[in-house]
Amino acid sequence: MKRVQRPRRRLDAETAREVILDAAEARLVAVGPSGLRLQEVARTAGVSHPTVLHHFGSREGLVHAVASRAVRSMNAALVDAIAGSEGDEERLQAILARTGEALDSGHARVVLWLALEGRVVDDAGSGLREVVDATHALRLARVPAGAEAPTREDTARTVVLAALALVAGAVVGPTLLERAGLSGGARSAAGFRRWLGRLLLGHLDASG
Repeated sequence: MKRVQRPRRRLDAETAREVILDAAEARLVAVGPSGLRLQEVARTAGVSHPTVLHHFGSREGLVHAVASRAVRSMNAALVDAIAGSEGDEERLQAILARTGEALDSGHARVVLWLALEGRVVDDAGSGLREVVDATHALRLARVPAGAEAPTREDTARTVVLAALALVAGAVVGPTLLERAGLSGGARSAAGFRRWLGRLLLGHLDASG
């Protein structure tokens, strides 16, 4: 297969970083962190090898930057969507669908590649705390008068359960669904996400 190589061009710093990150993410999805080569990323991005080093310092720095961008982007989108949903089931189901689609595009493979290599994306803004906080605030606002409020711990566990199901589902979900006799139509990965959404919403609407 012939490699796609962009002609080199002069880019401002911010644009250059994004172009390099896009190229690196595509390679990470295909070959994982251990197979990433800066020269190949540079060729795909249409920049020089020294330009990649200038922006990211090393292969490790580039891998970390790709993972951080992916996780920050997903978390920020989730926080905004949850806060704006007002607890509406259709809107919350749409959040799960969009998150699943983003993970299907390659983000999940990057996260799992890094986890298997013992790497953790731990810079500010990349954790699940903001997602948990947004979910818990919405949950508290929906507690009926006089009812016992759910704990943040329960909300956090629910968010982690959803994250695990979505990340793993994006990589091995179709295979597992097929082997369980759940494939095609409403039994597809999208159907599983809708079922997961109803399950999660039912729990989040109850006290924990």
